[in-house]
Amino acid sequence: MSYIINKILSEGTTFDETKQNISKELKKEGFAVLTNIDVKAILKSKINKDINKYEILGACNPTYAYESLQVENKSGLFMPCNFVIQENMEGLIEVSAINPAASMGYFENEALEKIMKEVKDKLQNVINNL
Repeated sequence: MSYIINKILSEGTTFDETKQNISKELKKEGFAVLTNIDVKAILKSKINKDINKYEILGACNPTYAYESLQVENKSGLFMPCNFVIQENMEGLIEVSAINPAASMGYFENEALEKIMKEVKDKLQNVINNL
């Protein structure tokens, strides 16, 4: 099982459009973006290093977060669901998300696995619809 779900978007798709579309698609699946980390800006300001555009969006679905915490109280270690938006070396936009079914597999909890399978399917829908 792969630990990521990802997609390289077609040429002409912009970084900012992609961020907006991810937020829109997440909302359709019951998620909201809680955090936005601009890694490019942080590296430039802290260590004066340049990289291609790279941002991390932290998304949460409150219902699934609650259910996960009820069956495994340490599951918060793997929250929120992170999406990476990056401009690759060819200038194309790539979107990746963690596969929660893979990352939460460490708990070896069948009830949690069932929840994470549902979350994975929703995250897959988000990426498929970009």
